[in-house]
Amino acid sequence: MNTIKKLMKSIRQFKAASILSPVCVALEVAMECIIPLYMTEMIAKINTPDVKITDILLYGAILLVLAGVALLFGVLAGKFAATASTGFAKNLRQDMYYRIQGFAFSNIDKFSAPSLVTRMTTDVTNVQMAYMMIVRVAVRAPLMLIFSLAMAFVLNAKVALIFLAVIPVLAIGLFIMFRFVDPIFTRVFKKYDAMNESIQENIKGIRVVKSYVRDEYEDEKFQKTSNNVRYDFLKGEKIIALSGPLMQFCMWFSILMICFLVPMIGVKAGIGASTEDKASAEIASEMSSLIVYATQILSSLMMLNMVMIMISIANTSSKRIVEVLSEESDLHNPENPAYEVKNGDVRFEDVDFKYDVKADRRALKGVNLDIKSGETVGILGGTGSSKTSLVNLIPRLYDATSGHVFVGGRNVKEYDLETLRNEVAVVLQKNVLFSGTIKENLRWGNADATDEELERVCKLAQAHDFIMGFPDKYDTFIEQGGTNVSGGQKQRLCIARALLKKPKILILDDSTSAVDTKTDALIRKAFAEEIPNTTKFIIAQRVASVQDADKIIIMDGGSVADVGTHDELLARNEIYQEVYYSQNKTNNDGEEVKADGAED
Repeated sequence: MNTIKKLMKSIRQFKAASILSPVCVALEVAMECIIPLYMTEMIAKINTPDVKITDILLYGAILLVLAGVALLFGVLAGKFAATASTGFAKNLRQDMYYRIQGFAFSNIDKFSAPSLVTRMTTDVTNVQMAYMMIVRVAVRAPLMLIFSLAMAFVLNAKVALIFLAVIPVLAIGLFIMFRFVDPIFTRVFKKYDAMNESIQENIKGIRVVKSYVRDEYEDEKFQKTSNNVRYDFLKGEKIIALSGPLMQFCMWFSILMICFLVPMIGVKAGIGASTEDKASAEIASEMSSLIVYATQILSSLMMLNMVMIMISIANTSSKRIVEVLSEESDLHNPENPAYEVKNGDVRFEDVDFKYDVKADRRALKGVNLDIKSGETVGILGGTGSSKTSLVNLIPRLYDATSGHVFVGGRNVKEYDLETLRNEVAVVLQKNVLFSGTIKENLRWGNADATDEELERVCKLAQAHDFIMGFPDKYDTFIEQGGTNVSGGQKQRLCIARALLKKPKILILDDSTSAVDTKTDALIRKAFAEEIPNTTKFIIAQRVASVQDADKIIIMDGGSVADVGTHDELLARNEIYQEVYYSQNKTNNDGEEVKADGAED
């Protein structure tokens, strides 16, 4: 019930269409049930000796009007049902999208990206189809069943008892099928997630797949996940297919009994006929009408069965959708948030952090740091040493499990989230550019930035020169994901975009790994000269990128192993010494030569 209530909120402006569709369906069914009854009377009348051509034309005209009215209401019902269901799906996707946009990273981790994609596409489509069937078919089927049964009893109550015997047989058979199919469709959507995950992984790692010639392995892996989905759907469809023969058996049995009983009952009753021909005509008209009602009654049960199966599929999908709509972000604004960040001071006090509160392992353990506004802080450490985890706590992309993180003298949990993140610019490890021009991508940092401001930050990020080398310069179109620019160019554009925010804290998470050492040095020099009051965190693999920093933090296994300047760490810290000497060699004259490099 809570699931239905949650979904109903997404109907909104399409309530009128959702109500009008069942109304039109009811009127359409009424017309369709009146037509066979009218046909019985019409056939009986036109078989009388004194019938005139004008009578036949009149009956035909009335029949055409009834059929036309039924058609009109059917068309309107279809139109309103389509409007209601597609509008409902649009609102549902919109609500899910806005909800996901408000999620913290921890919420995204809980669902996984492939699962969220499936929920917004396949699951919403299933709910849309079920909703269309509910506002149209689920109304039509029971009304058709009730009206047709009532008309059959009006026509011939004794023969209509056949339907009361056949309906339970068909209903029980369909119910048993439904009970078998329901768990199959419940299970299949989890396999959908696995299939989407396989596709996403393959597309993201397509270069690795090609480089290592693992196409066949990936094909087999996808074939396996695809077959898992196929197997369950095939199993469910086989069970559903049994409803066809059962329906045909019940229908033909009913028709056979009608053909057997109507003449016998009709002759015994005399049908009030004065001649044998008249009696035969009335029996024929009665039989044809009862056969029509039999078809309508049994078809209604079949439609109800299909609705139940569709609702069964949609039930699983709706629960998955409601899981997203009901999920609350792990990050919240305080009751009276602060809307000003005074400066770029950053302090960590006994900070522990886990990506999952139930996990045994801590990503960060007992971190204590004190960084003053305007300082440049380098962060070094091996893979998995939690360098990124550390800086993610500053803009509250995640919250510390225990301990406190302070920015500008305040606990980050006291700030308005938007205010805090506007003052903390992050250039992540995975650089993302969106489809659009270079200007449009840069203005993600500041929508109101002038062309002069764009040029200034691009010069700071050493991006201006290569941009001017493009034919369209700043109006050059960037493909989705930045696939038409190199890794180094992409990194510099992302740095420029971050600078456009004019932040008090700038975090570069391994953001110069794809640029050469000379360009890296020019970027750091520009930072020191142009934004001296901005606190800068530079996560890097190269010592050259951080050796001029005011402080260098050495991370090891989630803990701060040491903090100091380049000279201090080189004198006392083994981790720093190992990294430094592995990246530097000495020539014959005793001069240091940089051994590391990067591709642009």
